[in-house]
Amino acid sequence: MLEITGLNQYYGDSHTLKSVDLRVETGSRTCLMGRNGMGKTTLLRCIMGLLPVASGSIRLQGRELNGLRAQQRARLGVGYVPQGRDIFPQLTVEENLRVPLAGKRSKGIPERVYRLFPVLRDMGRRRGGDLSGGQQQQLAIARALVLEPEILLLDEPTEGIQPNIVREISDVIRRINEEEGMTVLLVEQKLAFARSTADCFSIMNNGQSVASGPMDELGDDIVSQHLTV
Repeated sequence: MLEITGLNQYYGDSHTLKSVDLRVETGSRTCLMGRNGMGKTTLLRCIMGLLPVASGSIRLQGRELNGLRAQQRARLGVGYVPQGRDIFPQLTVEENLRVPLAGKRSKGIPERVYRLFPVLRDMGRRRGGDLSGGQQQQLAIARALVLEPEILLLDEPTEGIQPNIVREISDVIRRINEEEGMTVLLVEQKLAFARSTADCFSIMNNGQSVASGPMDELGDDIVSQHLTV
């Protein structure tokens, strides 16, 4: 379980996260939702240790993560796919997948990664920068899965992706959750994708947690109040 309590974060004088509380149950698929600029990406980056927090707690399976570097959090089971993917464009697909394995005794890419994304095996020698946007997103997710995390953080995984790849990404998220029990926390703007992929939701507004619950309780009134532009 990931439990965030009273989390505060600042950019200079701007109070971006305001006493945020979030509980992501083990084995759930939780979608973090909200209009642009409400603090969703900032929250994921704080969980991963890429941004400092002013106060509050981030606990994974009861262990406090605050004070740990991003690399330490990754070793403890936090996987992260950032918005924009951040693959290495000059490295091949296979080299991208081996990056997380640096320093580990086993250098082998888990076979399950290729089962989830068969296209990556066929494109192993192609440079990451030569892939389409959808293929780069698949590579970014696969790279995060190489270390077999307990929880996977996905920031806008459908942004700029063609519809057929969007469906594949939704299928992969459900498979790793249902077949392997991996917990997933994703940020997503597309309501249809969120409803078809996640089983829980949490909504942020102006840096605060304002609503949460099972996905089937995300009614039109909540959507109109917090998500409609």
